[in-house]
Amino acid sequence: MTTEQPHAPDIAAVKERMHKVWTSGEYARIGNPLVIIGELLCEAADLRSGDTVLDVATGSGNTAISAARRFCEVTGMDLAPESIEHARKRAEAEGMEITFDVGDAEEMPYPDASFDAVLSTLGVMFCPRQEKAADELLRVCRSGGRIGLANWTPDGFIGDMFRTIGKHVPPPPGIKPPPLWGTEERLEELLGEGVSSLEAKRRSYVFRYPSAEYFVEYFRDYYGPTVRAFAALDPDGREALAKDLKDLLESWNTSGDDTLVVSSDYLEAVAVRR
Repeated sequence: MTTEQPHAPDIAAVKERMHKVWTSGEYARIGNPLVIIGELLCEAADLRSGDTVLDVATGSGNTAISAARRFCEVTGMDLAPESIEHARKRAEAEGMEITFDVGDAEEMPYPDASFDAVLSTLGVMFCPRQEKAADELLRVCRSGGRIGLANWTPDGFIGDMFRTIGKHVPPPPGIKPPPLWGTEERLEELLGEGVSSLEAKRRSYVFRYPSAEYFVEYFRDYYGPTVRAFAALDPDGREALAKDLKDLLESWNTSGDDTLVVSSDYLEAVAVRR
């Protein structure tokens, strides 16, 4: 007698889907305003001049540029060539010498123990194989180095937003929710015996937009996950998703006027590599 095993996700297909997601829209328009998260992470990681730093899933380069401002030797890596090109232009505009590479966070093109600090701001959390990505963070960080992460929490606004989108366009089966990275318990599971300490602090980022309607349209145009979700639906489905997102935003809105002010929690964590 044989027992039927759970269907394993097609990782190649999932990665192809991810590539399409993060090259849709124009992520820099969403990511650039989040720069304060990377700045705070660099402070939490206690970066020092001359440190070799890797920013994993750098996106538009926020955290890489923040580390370079602290006179570190910085490399930024991202799956999307379009994001890397934008990050390069931003670094050049600020006169920063940063190495930017296209690469997969689950199979990073760097030798073992290459970096004094390995950081990721709202990036590595989206890897489909969480354990594999965590192993890579540990592998490229030297003993005594720091791993600094900022990840959206499951119970914050962004966690709610992903659940709302998932009701209309389900995520690939067999893939763990990205906001699990925003819990200390999951980070302890992922990093495990590879670190000698882990300190985590809950922080909030505040989205400030002209209105809930503006936010929905802005994310529909520029944020890959919502761009792809709307594209996957028929007209009635798109209308329903837009309404559910607007209702969600209004439930989180604390502005007290016609504008939108929504606070979304994230977990800032710094671990020391064993």
